[in-house]
Amino acid sequence: MATRLVQIAMNARNDSALGRFWAEALGWAVSSEEPGVTNLEPEDFAYPDPVAVCLDIIVVPEPKTVKNRVHIDLATTSAAHQADLIARLRALGATPADVGQGDVPWTVLADPEGNEFCVLEPREIYRDTGPMASVVADCVDPRAMARFWSEATDWTLHKVSDDHAVLRSAKGVGPYLEFLRTPGAKTVKNRVHFDLRPYPGDDQAAEVARLRALGATDVDLGQGDVPWTCLADPEGNEFCVLTPR
Repeated sequence: MATRLVQIAMNARNDSALGRFWAEALGWAVSSEEPGVTNLEPEDFAYPDPVAVCLDIIVVPEPKTVKNRVHIDLATTSAAHQADLIARLRALGATPADVGQGDVPWTVLADPEGNEFCVLEPREIYRDTGPMASVVADCVDPRAMARFWSEATDWTLHKVSDDHAVLRSAKGVGPYLEFLRTPGAKTVKNRVHFDLRPYPGDDQAAEVARLRALGATDVDLGQGDVPWTCLADPEGNEFCVLTPR
C-alpha cells in the first residue's frame, strides 16, 4: 500500500480572496468553492494526477503569528520571466518578505495573508514541474523526514543530506517535495499542511495504521466527525489522510 501527496491545504481568513491570488499566481482555475473552502487546480486537470499538487484554501479563525514551516516555491524559465512574475505578483498584493535569506538569487514574497513563498531563479531541475516548482518544509532532521515521507508515500527519494532532502512522485512529474534543515522547532499548528490520498481499492484505515507504525501520531485539530484522518509526522507536522480515490 501507499499514499499520494495530492494537495496542500492552506489556512486563511478569507479563502475566496486568497484563492483569487493563488489562481492568478499559478495560472490555475478555481475548481470548486463552497463556504469556507476554495479549491484550485490546473485547467483541464483530471484529479488526482501527480502532474500537479492541488491547493485547498480553508478558512480558520486564528491569524498567522509565525513564519510558516511549509511554503511553495514558484518556478521560472528565464531571468525575464522571474522579473515579470515578481512584478505581477506584487501588483496582485504580494509583498517582500525577509526570512533571513540574505543575498540569494531567488525572491521571497508573502501573499496577501502573509504566507511566505519564493519565486526561484531559473533552474534546470524545475523546468518540467509546472508553475509550482516545489513544496518546501522546514525541519530539524532532513534524513529522518526523508525516511518517513518516502515510506509514507510512493514518492521517490532523489537526494538526501544532513541539510536537505528531495522527493518527487514516482511518475517523475509535477513538483518536488523538499525538506530543509532550519533552526528552531515547530511551535504552533502549521497553516499549510499536506493532504494524502490512498489509491482506489486501498483501505483507508489500514493505510492510517501503516502510517502510525512508521511514526505518525494522531492529532486533534478540531476536525470533528469527518471522513479523513488527521495525523502528524515525526516532527509534528500535521497532515490528512483522505478517502481512497
